Amino acid sequence: MSTLQTAPVGATSPSNHFYGPVATDLEEVERILARALQSRRAFVSQLLGHLRNYGGKRLRPALLLLTARACGRVMPAHHILAAVVELIHTATLVHDDVLDSAAVRRHVPTVNAGWGNQTSILLGDYLFTHAFHLASSVDAEACRIIGEATNRVCEGELQQSSQRGNLELSEKEYLDIVDGKTAELTSCCCRLGALYSGSSPEVVESLARYGRSLGIAFQIADDLLDLVGEECTTGKSLGTDLDQQKLTLPIIHLLSQAPSEIASSVQQILKSPGNHKREALRPYFADSDALAYAGSRAEQFANHAQAELICLNPSPFRTILEGLTGRVVHRNT
Repeated sequence: MSTLQTAPVGATSPSNHFYGPVATDLEEVERILARALQSRRAFVSQLLGHLRNYGGKRLRPALLLLTARACGRVMPAHHILAAVVELIHTATLVHDDVLDSAAVRRHVPTVNAGWGNQTSILLGDYLFTHAFHLASSVDAEACRIIGEATNRVCEGELQQSSQRGNLELSEKEYLDIVDGKTAELTSCCCRLGALYSGSSPEVVESLARYGRSLGIAFQIADDLLDLVGEECTTGKSLGTDLDQQKLTLPIIHLLSQAPSEIASSVQQILKSPGNHKREALRPYFADSDALAYAGSRAEQFANHAQAELICLNPSPFRTILEGLTGRVVHRNT
């Protein structure tokens, strides 16, 4: 019987030293993932093996575990739930790569590039069903919380899809999309970490707000990387938002602040076919404050996140959660 051979955390995660205090917990999460994702069917096993490359930062399970530790204790349920949120996150990545026609993820071909869109959609569904099957081993409340969060993630993706080509998208509308498609899951991670540590409702809500603001900051930074990052560093296809005419904060700010003739030129670039858009837009970004503005907004949300941690007693785990607020904003991957 084949399994998803998730490599040891120390071998896969560039943030391992940052997650050091929960390294043992993360290793247990990897073991749960390996046990949960097994198949006697060779083709499915091959696909699951390819997902080893999607391990990445393990930010979401680390968030759940760090929150639990900061609240006082980690229970066996936390390890299971950390595996669940990672499965859901991986499923969204597999589906996102189809939506974005992305060819590279974590320096390797995406599932859709290697096996096609149909297989990718089915594999993402397979991961979602495994996630909820695993969550059911905890209790009904965990399933309810995770189900609500996953619904909001899907709503955010649907909303973003519906706004493709809308060159008048506002910052408020953009943030509403991000709140659903990205921040809802990071908020859920922190909620679960606090709740299953026995924290008070007030602490649970504060940490859920921490996760939400952190997720928004993370997504804004990710959108900046899509415009100015390097594929050899990020390890994924860049410029996909531009190709799909999905407006992100730097573009929204550029269009809203530029003189009409400049805004018209930018709109023409966005509407034009081809994958030259990142290069074509560089002079416009160089002559505006759009990139700096988006960076400052990411920092604002990171600061909002850090302010929510006042509910926790001082500890090494709280210190790491504080450090994450800067780490998600100032990164190149």
